[in-house]
Amino acid sequence: MIERLLVANRGEIASRVFATCRRLGIQTVAVCSEADAGLPYVAEADFVLRLVGNSPAQTYLQGDLIIAGARRLGADAIHPGYGFLSENPQFARAVLDAGLTWVGPTPEAMEAMGDKIKAKALMHAAGVPVLANLTDVTVGDLPVLVKASAGGGGRGMRVVTSLDDLPGEVALASAEAASAFGDGTVFIEPYVARARHIEVQVVGDPDGFIVVLGERDCSLQRRHQKVIEEAPAPGLSQAQRDALHEAARVAAAAIDYVGAGTVEFLVDAEDPSRFFFLEMNTRLQVEHPVTEAITGHDLVAAQIEVAEGRSPDLDEPSVVGHAIEARLYAEDPDSGYTPQSGRLDTFEVPHESAFTGPGDFGVRLDAGFATGATVGTHYDAMLAKVIAWAPTREQAVRRLVAALRSARLHGVSTNRGQLLAALTDPRFRAGEVSTAFLEAGESHGGALTAGDAGPLLCAATAAVALDAGSRRTVQAGVPLGWRNVVSQPQQVRFTGFGEEPWLGEWLGGNTGWPVFPTADFEVLGATPTARGWRIDYCGEGESSYAEIAFGPGLPGHRAVYVDAPRGSLSLREVPRFTDPADIVEAGSLLAPMPGTVIEVAVTAGDRVEAGAKVLVMEAMKMQHTVAAPVSGTVTAINVKQGQQVASGEVLAVVEEEE
Repeated sequence: MIERLLVANRGEIASRVFATCRRLGIQTVAVCSEADAGLPYVAEADFVLRLVGNSPAQTYLQGDLIIAGARRLGADAIHPGYGFLSENPQFARAVLDAGLTWVGPTPEAMEAMGDKIKAKALMHAAGVPVLANLTDVTVGDLPVLVKASAGGGGRGMRVVTSLDDLPGEVALASAEAASAFGDGTVFIEPYVARARHIEVQVVGDPDGFIVVLGERDCSLQRRHQKVIEEAPAPGLSQAQRDALHEAARVAAAAIDYVGAGTVEFLVDAEDPSRFFFLEMNTRLQVEHPVTEAITGHDLVAAQIEVAEGRSPDLDEPSVVGHAIEARLYAEDPDSGYTPQSGRLDTFEVPHESAFTGPGDFGVRLDAGFATGATVGTHYDAMLAKVIAWAPTREQAVRRLVAALRSARLHGVSTNRGQLLAALTDPRFRAGEVSTAFLEAGESHGGALTAGDAGPLLCAATAAVALDAGSRRTVQAGVPLGWRNVVSQPQQVRFTGFGEEPWLGEWLGGNTGWPVFPTADFEVLGATPTARGWRIDYCGEGESSYAEIAFGPGLPGHRAVYVDAPRGSLSLREVPRFTDPADIVEAGSLLAPMPGTVIEVAVTAGDRVEAGAKVLVMEAMKMQHTVAAPVSGTVTAINVKQGQQVASGEVLAVVEEEE
């Protein structure tokens, strides 16, 4: 029996495993880097193993340090979570050799599926349909997909549509795979543009019996990483479900699989009877909560029971209701999904509970962060998962939309707007999903239109005006913005909505003060709050309210946060006078986020075309190409390979051709 379990991972998955351990009476040990010491999961554990450093290579990938720490703190078992060492057979063997219980599949099963090239050959021999490996790509094979043989999560994966681009994309994919998984091996297979990503949850018991716990649709992805998952998969016939389930059972049985795992398939969006084996994840999946919600089973508890040598009570259940999960990321979808870092001034998502045990219904939150936490640049950008269950798919989607709309997320940009745009898209509501849904830009932007945002921007202007008045130390009784002779309105400019700064204006007088440029906007009441103001207003034919909070923002740029039934905005107040230190040379290429320069593709004096690669950065386990904004000459390169850079730092300068 396991008495004290160490989770060799971080964030929300560590919290999730701890929740089951508390229910089962198992003591817990958290592992944390220096950067993670203040995150919520650390405080939830009974004991903490603190590692020196921040990068994964210094901390969560140091298996020997983790095992030594587990023994020192009296842990008798290790759960790997997902990512990092979770699919590393050498680590699993080291855990077993140290006399500890490994809460996961056998190292042999991990090896069989860890190399995707060998895994595809194994599945083909077992009769599971697979996509061909392409060794000599021709024009007729395009488009193709370059994939990392080790690991997953979209790292080391590139879609290639031109033979000229293939060598460079293979090199980038290999470098990204080597950085993320320590193995740069890649392979090439046909790219199915309109497909569905459907995976089947399996649990193998010590007696060799494979239980299938239904399937999940994970088709909504960006950069080949999942963002919205649901169970059961919509639009499948029972015959199609049975075929997928049986293929997953055969795949797991072929490697004598023990424990919880997921068999992933690429399914033809037009003909779901055509499907191909993608990979098997020999670990718990990020999206496992939707399966727990519709089956009532605790998958972490099942993992622990199997690790203890017992067969969990997991008779294949009848599915109850529908569950859907959205992943909240600290990223900007409108800027190529650039990861964001910084302090979370507010992180509040309405929900009934975090996971406490089987049978939780409604809205569940699995979060790795809380208000006041700092999102760093060393790890994945996921903040939390919001999971909604309801008797029907339509009701589950509605619950999830309501939770996301009501969330207060300030200080760091998130993908909340894109999630809402996708979840409210009529095609998604009809179950018309594919892996190209987000990549094609069909539901790419934020949830607020210009018309929706107008009253909220006016409410922000009103709050800024009131805040300015409340901080006056003289003439407090004079109406705000009042003048003996009106010459011009007071002004404030915001960035954060639209491409150009938004100008808000107001005038003061004996009868109050209107806000422009929305002519019919009127403040009905203003109430001070702990962090700002609540503005009750009438605008564009309706009465509503907005809660305005103020944050520190960037130096000289106060943050203005707006939450309202219409939606939310995170704005920056533009200072009236530009700090000379903020002025950069025309043509400067700025770092979009903190990170590491891993490639410099040009030198000073080179001529480049618009869109040409200038350099490549790596942050939050993903690579980001910084391209030339115009055709011209590179007049300066200010960084070198391996250099750490801050957000907004000038990396290079391209002088535009006349």
